[in-house]
Amino acid sequence: MPDRIYESISNSNINRRKLYGALIVVILVAGIAAGVILGIQFSDSGDNTNIKPEMNHTIPTPDKHKLVECLMQNPKTENKAWNSQENCTKVGCSWNASITQNGDGPSCFYPLWFGYLVSNVSYHGNGIDITLKKNGTITTFGESLETIQLSVEYHTNTRLRLKFFDPNKKRYEVPPEALDIKKPLSSMDELTSLYKVNITQFGIQIIRKSTNSVIFDTSSPGLTFADQFLQITINLNSSNVYGFGEHNHRRLLHDMNWKRWGIFTRDVAPVDEWNLYGQQPFYMNLEEGGEAANGVFLKNSNAMDVILQPNPAITFRVIGGVLDFYVFLGPTPENVVQQYTEAVGRPVMPPYWSLGFQLSRWNYESLENVTKVVNRNMEAAIPQDVQYGDIDYMHNKLIFTYNNTERGYKGLPEFIERLHENGQKYIVILDPGIGTNKSLYTGLPNGTYGPETDAIAKEVYVRNPNGTGPLEGEVWPGTVLYPDFTNPNSTAYWKTWCSYLYNDLKIKYDALWIDMNEPSNFKPGSSSGTCSKNKYNYPPYMPRILGDQIYDKTLCMDSIQNWGIQYNVHSLYAHSQSQVTFKVLRELFPDKRPFVLTRSSFAGTNKYAVHWLGDNQSQWRQLPWSITALLEFSMFGFSYVGADICGFWFETTDELCQRWMQLGAFYPFARNHNAIGFRDQDPAAFNAFIQRTSRDVLITRYTLLPFLYTLLHEAHIWGSTVSRPVFHEFPQDEKTWSIDRQFLWGAALLISPVLEKDQTNLDVYFPDARWYNFYTGKEEERRKKAASLFTPLDKINLHVRGGHIIPWQIAANTTQYSRKNSMGLYVALDDDLQAKGSLFWDDGESFETYKVGSYLALNFTAGPTKSYTSVQLSLDLIHSNYTEANRLHFNQVDVFGVTQRPKSVLLNGKIISKEQILYDTTNKVLQMANLNMTITNQHVIEWTTSMF
Repeated sequence: MPDRIYESISNSNINRRKLYGALIVVILVAGIAAGVILGIQFSDSGDNTNIKPEMNHTIPTPDKHKLVECLMQNPKTENKAWNSQENCTKVGCSWNASITQNGDGPSCFYPLWFGYLVSNVSYHGNGIDITLKKNGTITTFGESLETIQLSVEYHTNTRLRLKFFDPNKKRYEVPPEALDIKKPLSSMDELTSLYKVNITQFGIQIIRKSTNSVIFDTSSPGLTFADQFLQITINLNSSNVYGFGEHNHRRLLHDMNWKRWGIFTRDVAPVDEWNLYGQQPFYMNLEEGGEAANGVFLKNSNAMDVILQPNPAITFRVIGGVLDFYVFLGPTPENVVQQYTEAVGRPVMPPYWSLGFQLSRWNYESLENVTKVVNRNMEAAIPQDVQYGDIDYMHNKLIFTYNNTERGYKGLPEFIERLHENGQKYIVILDPGIGTNKSLYTGLPNGTYGPETDAIAKEVYVRNPNGTGPLEGEVWPGTVLYPDFTNPNSTAYWKTWCSYLYNDLKIKYDALWIDMNEPSNFKPGSSSGTCSKNKYNYPPYMPRILGDQIYDKTLCMDSIQNWGIQYNVHSLYAHSQSQVTFKVLRELFPDKRPFVLTRSSFAGTNKYAVHWLGDNQSQWRQLPWSITALLEFSMFGFSYVGADICGFWFETTDELCQRWMQLGAFYPFARNHNAIGFRDQDPAAFNAFIQRTSRDVLITRYTLLPFLYTLLHEAHIWGSTVSRPVFHEFPQDEKTWSIDRQFLWGAALLISPVLEKDQTNLDVYFPDARWYNFYTGKEEERRKKAASLFTPLDKINLHVRGGHIIPWQIAANTTQYSRKNSMGLYVALDDDLQAKGSLFWDDGESFETYKVGSYLALNFTAGPTKSYTSVQLSLDLIHSNYTEANRLHFNQVDVFGVTQRPKSVLLNGKIISKEQILYDTTNKVLQMANLNMTITNQHVIEWTTSMF
C-alpha cells in the first residue's frame, strides 16, 4: 500500500462501538496493518504506480486499465469536430485514438488519478462511514464537491447499501412516501454473510466470499459529484448484464460495447432505442461461469444515462439527487429478484378473472360496435373475460364522464350489467389530465365539469413554477391540469370522482386502467409550448433521452409537486398515481382485490399496479422484442405483464395476428388491443381457421390457469418470477445466457413460439433436463442441444420439464365458469423418477387471502417408494380454509416418462379399475381418469411396473 494512502487511513478517526478493552484496540491496529478488519479489508486497487498525485497524463490503455469516458461537451448537442486530442487534454483528460479506431468506444478518457480518494474511515455496528476527498479538477458539467461521504450499511447476509452523498448539505432523495427501503431489524451475520467489503483508494469493492470474486468495484477513475452531474463507474464480474428500463432492448443480454441508455419516463412507443414509459434503474449481473448472480439497484428518480462498457463496467451519469445503491448477492438469479422485491415491494396479486383473455381497442366509435365485437367472439366460442373502454367512451374525452348519446355509449351501464351476468368484466381508462377547456363542458350536468372545479378548489394539481395556479398542458381533451398525486389531499379527490363514475353515473367498472401518466403532454413543457430558461429546464448535462429538451412531451421541470420539483419527481408521477388509485379501489371496494393497470412505472410500482408494454406496432420484429421486455419486467418485480397482442399501431396481417395470439396466450397479461383507424383484430374478425387456432391456444391457456395463478401467488409472497428467463433455471449453461426467444412459466413450462413470417420449422434449445411435449407427453430426445421442430400455423411449442407437476383445470369461456370445473395434474418425471409441484387456491378476488388464511394450499410430490418397487404420487393438503374448494375434484392425472405399462395402480390403497387407466406405449404416458379425488383431502396414487 502506498505511504500516502496508508497515512491517510492510519491517521483517520477509526471508531468502533464494540471495543472490548485495550486488547481489542491492539488487535484492530494489527488488523489495519495486515489490511483486514473483521472481513473489511484495505487494499490497493490495481497498479498504484499509475495513480499519481502530481497528475501526469498517463495514456489509459484498454489492455491494462479500466477506462472511463471523459466528456468534453454535452453529448445531446455534441459537435464531433470538437472531439479532438487538443480539446481532450485541454480539460485535463487523456487521449487514446486507437480505441475509437478499433471499435465503438470513445477516445477521451479520465486520467487514472482523477476522482475521489479515501481520507477517513469510521466503523460502526453494521457498516462503515468513509470520507472521500476530491483528487484533481476536471470540470465539464459543474464544479464537483471537495468532500463527499460514502455510507456502507450491512442490511442482511445477502444485501448491503452504499450511499454517496453530500455530508454538508441536504440534497433531494426519493421520498420515503414513494419508496421506503427499511433497514432490517436483524443484522448481517459476518460468518454466514455472502460478501465482504474491501476499501480501496477510490472507494470500495464488494467481494463474494464463495468465489473470492469482486462483483462491485468503484476503483475506476471519474467519480464526480457536481450539483447536476453525478458520475460513477462500477466494474463488474462479467459481461453478462441484464435489466435497466424502460427501453426497447432488442435482446435480453446487453451489448456491452459502449452502449448508452437514457432512463427518464417518457411517452414514446417501444420502437427505437429511446427511454420509454418507466424508470427502472436495476440490473442483474450473471457472474463468471454462471456460478452466481448479483443485482444492483440505484435508488434515484432523476434523469440518467447508463453506459455499458466492455471492461466490463457500467458508468452511471445522473443529473440530480444522490448515488444510493443497493446490492443483492443472490446467489441464484431467482434469489436476486426475490431479494430485490423484498426491498422495493412484492408484486401485487391480481384477481383470478384478470388471467382470462381481454379485448380492447382505441375508438370502437360506439357501444353498438363494442356489443358486436363481444357477441361475435362469444358466438365463435372464443374465451373472453374482460372488455375495455378506451377514451372514446367519455364525453369529449373528459375523464369521469361518459358519452351518453345514441351514436356514442348510451346504454353503457346496462351493457356492463350484461357482461357481469355472463361472468365477464369491464375496465375503463383514466388518463390523469383534467380538461380545462370549458367549451367541452356542453352536455354535462349544468354545463360544468366537477373534476376540474374540485381540483381547483382543493388545489390538488401540479403547480406553476411560481407556486400559484395549475400548470396546464395539452392531451386528449385539449388543455388540462394535472392532479398532484403526491398531495395528501389527492386521495380524497380521486376517490370522490372514481366513486362518482361508479355510483352516480352507474359505470360499474371492475378495474382501472391509468394511461398517459409519464406524465404525457402534447406540447413541450406547458400549454404555451415553452418553459423558463433555468438550470432545471436546461440542465448542463442532457442524458440520451427523447426530445431536444428534457421537458419535451411532458411538463416544465420547474413545475411543483408536493414531493418536489418536476426535475426530481417527474419519473415518480405514475408511481404516485398507482399508489393513490390502488388505495382508492381498496376504500371503494374493501372486499375486492384492486386491479390497476399502468403504463408508466418506477421501482416499487409493482406493489400497487400491473403493467402493459405500451403502444407497440403490428410488425413481426415486435414479437421477440416483447419477450425481452416481458422478462426484464419480471426482473423488475412485475409478475403480471404483457404486450398488445397483434400490435397497437398499423394494420396487422392474418399470419402475424395468428402467431401473436399464440405468443400472447402466454403473456401473464393477455390483451388484444389496437388503435384508431386500423382493421378489427379480435379473433372473431378473422377467418374460421384463425378463429380455431386462437380458440385452441386460449383453451390451452385457460386449462393452465391454476398453474399460472399459483405462480402469481408465489411471486406475490416470495418474489419469484412468473415469466422466467431460461438462464434463471440453468445459469451454468452458457447457451442459456442469451436465450430470449424462448421463456419459461416458473421452472416447469418451456414456451417456444414462432416469431418470424412464413416459418414452420423452429430451432428450440433444450437445457439439461428431461423435457416432454405438452400435448402428447412424449419425451424429447435431445438434451443440452437444439432441435428443429415442425411448427405449423396452428401450433405453439410447449414442453414440460421433468421433475415438475403442473395443476390444470378444464377450460370454459370465462374464468367464472372454468373455476367450477374438475382439475387434473401433469406429472413429468425426472431422471430419478421424481417430481414436485403445488397449487394455491382461493376465491380469486378477496384482498390478501393468504395473510388472513382464507385459502387452500396443496403440495404434490412423486418419487420411488423406499423399496423401489413402485412410484408414488402424494397430494398433500398444507392449508385448508376455503370451503368452496370442497366442490372441486382432481379427476385426471397424466404421468409423463413412465417407460413401461403399470402392473397395477392404487388410489389411497385401493386398486382402480382398468377402465380408468390408459397407457400410451408410443409416448410413454400413464393416464388415470375418473378419479374423483376431492381437492380438500389427502390422496396417494401408487403404480408398480415390471421395470422394478
